[in-house]
Amino acid sequence: MASKLLRRTRIQLLLALNAVAILVAGILIAGAIGLTGGFKAVDEHSDEIEGEETAMELIETASEEIETPVPTVTSVASGGSGRVASGGGWAYTAANLSGGNVGPTELWSVDKVTIYQTADIDICINDALPGYDNMYWQTSNTGVIRGFYAKARTYLGYSSAKCRYPVIVGAGTTTITAGTYDGARRDTLEVTVLAPPVDQWKQEVLRLVNAERAKVGAPAVSWGYTCEGAATLRATEIKTTYSHTRPDGSAWHTACPVPATGGKSGENLAAGSAVVSPRTVVAAWMASVEHRTTMLDAAFTKLAVGFVFDPATQHKTYWSQIFSTY
Repeated sequence: MASKLLRRTRIQLLLALNAVAILVAGILIAGAIGLTGGFKAVDEHSDEIEGEETAMELIETASEEIETPVPTVTSVASGGSGRVASGGGWAYTAANLSGGNVGPTELWSVDKVTIYQTADIDICINDALPGYDNMYWQTSNTGVIRGFYAKARTYLGYSSAKCRYPVIVGAGTTTITAGTYDGARRDTLEVTVLAPPVDQWKQEVLRLVNAERAKVGAPAVSWGYTCEGAATLRATEIKTTYSHTRPDGSAWHTACPVPATGGKSGENLAAGSAVVSPRTVVAAWMASVEHRTTMLDAAFTKLAVGFVFDPATQHKTYWSQIFSTY
């Protein structure tokens, strides 16, 4: 009788222990899937990349002029550099990604965004949220966005506390996941990366330049068909020789010479991660006295724009302007 009672007590004790184990497991599972409130970020890792690319190289402007009918060349070059005073991409700005209302656990007010391979924007969380400088940023397709620089491009107007500079390595689609390590906020954003529209961006530079010229009463310039090929050639040449001297040692103006009958021309160059769109490159040139003087010169009647994007090179993004009277 005593042995039966002991066995029954042992069985009841084992059943009670099993029930406790099941209850604990249920609580853990519920917490992991969010039934107990909030998000849980378990073993999240960061795709942030230390360091930052060179912001921009903006070399001295140059000009050439031949007065008719004397066929002599006068080259004028003056030193100077410029920085982008305020940022934002041509197609999108930080506000387009982060503006509006978001849910209590979200980071973005949109689900999808399209950007260009030049990395014309930084990826930002909602502006209204408190600063989240301790976050993880992940990308699902490292063949499109490999990761993120640990700092945003502040020289383009982005906040390092709320934005990250994407390391774009190809065209395609990837899903970005970002969140706080405490699990309070987590969100995803589908990002489609496109090759930059070369011809469209060249024409946009022309439009923006004419807008700046109009502000000072200078007449609009038209598209410079005469120097169109030369502008593209110069944007290509500065990938290897970033100078007004061409790779073969000749002067820049030999790419589109001033006619012997007379005329005038000027060249502006820019390259780097701060000149990633028409708006940013025009802003960079306008921020430099010498480059701005060339762009606003009322004597010029034509403008040819060169633009080359080559992700395999140091600066990736290369621009040229050739202003002329011919």
